Amino acid sequence: MQPVQQPFITITPITSQHDAAICRIIRTVGAEFGAVGEGFGPGDAEVQHMSRHYTPERNSRYLVAELNGRVVGGAGLAPLGNTPDICELKKLFLLPEARGHGIGRRLAVACLDFARERGFSSCYLDTLSSMTDAIGLYERLGFRRLSEPLMDSEHGGCDVWMLKTLTN
Repeated sequence: MQPVQQPFITITPITSQHDAAICRIIRTVGAEFGAVGEGFGPGDAEVQHMSRHYTPERNSRYLVAELNGRVVGGAGLAPLGNTPDICELKKLFLLPEARGHGIGRRLAVACLDFARERGFSSCYLDTLSSMTDAIGLYERLGFRRLSEPLMDSEHGGCDVWMLKTLTN
């Protein structure tokens, strides 16, 4: 009997070498869940060059997940509009083969740790009700549903809005 090989997962900050793969993943997974066009994250201009938009100078970070050496997804964190103490968990997208390995959780936790390091008091996100696995993850991480989007939210196509308090 052959031993079962565990998947090798790495999570690193995005570089320009990741941009094309992450763009493709965000758009592919977005289409899978109907998040296409204006009002959805995959339609944002930043998707083409994520490494240019998520930098320490912008108080933001985008992380890339690799599974056995192949880019399979990512997640980011950035300030929410002009609200200095609220950040947003952004563009957490995973290819189907990356799901079920705990990668989404690892990405989200790393983003939340970064948010705390940067002094944010709350983290917002918006998503789609069809993304039930993602919503379950967010709830397990302590996000609570809101009845409407926060004022600086830019994705009018989303129908689920959540917030997590980061301070004790």
